[in-house]
Amino acid sequence: MACIGYNARALLQVPGNRFPKSFSKNPTSSLCNPSVLLFSRHNQSFLRSFVAKRSHLSASRSHRLAAASNNREESTEPFATVEGDGVSGERVVALVIGSGGREHALCYALQRSVSCDAVFCAPGNAGISSSGTATCISDLDVSNSSAVISFCRQWSVGLVVVGPEAPLVAGLANDLVKAGIPTFGPSSEAAALEGSKDFMKKLCDKYRIPTAKYRTFTDPSDAKHYIQEQGTPIVVKADGLAAGKGVVVAMTLEEAFEAVDSMLVEGVFGSAGCRVIIEEYLEGEEASFFALVDGENALPLESAQDHKRVGDGDTGPNTGGMGAYSPAPILTKELQSLVMKSIIIPTVKGMAAEGCKFVGVLYAGLMIEKTSGLPKLIEYNVRFGDPECQSFALDSEKRSKKKKRLL
Repeated sequence: MACIGYNARALLQVPGNRFPKSFSKNPTSSLCNPSVLLFSRHNQSFLRSFVAKRSHLSASRSHRLAAASNNREESTEPFATVEGDGVSGERVVALVIGSGGREHALCYALQRSVSCDAVFCAPGNAGISSSGTATCISDLDVSNSSAVISFCRQWSVGLVVVGPEAPLVAGLANDLVKAGIPTFGPSSEAAALEGSKDFMKKLCDKYRIPTAKYRTFTDPSDAKHYIQEQGTPIVVKADGLAAGKGVVVAMTLEEAFEAVDSMLVEGVFGSAGCRVIIEEYLEGEEASFFALVDGENALPLESAQDHKRVGDGDTGPNTGGMGAYSPAPILTKELQSLVMKSIIIPTVKGMAAEGCKFVGVLYAGLMIEKTSGLPKLIEYNVRFGDPECQSFALDSEKRSKKKKRLL
């Protein structure tokens, strides 16, 4: 597995230290809100280290940037700045890639950082634009790496944060890093953890990461024969990216066969469904757990639960964007520690051992089994979830207001 391995250690550490002391002593004691973690004063080296190397903005340059940005029509308050509060160091211009609620939350968190001088979002959305949290660049083609690199150089962007999975799987982070632009997000090779469920499952097998037993198929007849052997309920998954809709929990053989045909015969998911994973049905409660990874080490963030099925009472097909809440009550501190030990850390070390270091946010979709009470990995995402990231931002705002009241 050849891989472009680049290090996001600057995202996590204070110069001269491996990690903040609180994390080094107890990796599971630093659980907190991701937006607070990434952009709080405790972790200002995250952005400062980038700025010092890449994005020194003189006062006159900042004024020119603001003036030029004011000419754009997409935002009523296009130059999103944060006033300093005595924290020394350079300030960075950030570009967020994406157009959803997740990107709005990321822009909001970046805009609040004392280390952030300005925030752009491409293509962005009307909510981001009207709120003034970022300047939306609706005409920037984020699928064109050359165009993104050109924009970054033109506007002295010192940090790119990639929100959705598709640009990561397509290799946007590879191209940006190769061009010398600091980027938060994994390479396309590492993003295969989400881009291919077969890749993820094979990694689990090799490094003994607990997950449901499975088989991968390209032939519909073979898949159906295996389903008949295993019985129902059973899970049928498209191998590639399907916007959260490529999973069918089949309660009958007829439903399972229909799912196989729709993917392998009818091609409803295109190339993403040219392989299917037939997976053991796990009974229990689903939850999500997030970690920040620099290629070799992992910092636990927070848990969440989303609403997956479209119908009341958890019925109907899975879909994306149904909303989420955080933290997940079922993920106690003890379970979080176990998830780090048995799932997150082995994955990080396994990817490094394969020559494919993972850098960015690692999002583990988990099943807490009803019988054993233990976590198993269902899937990986290689970025913040859209509804989850929004709930993190709301939780951060609540904590901030509560702190102000206490003060």
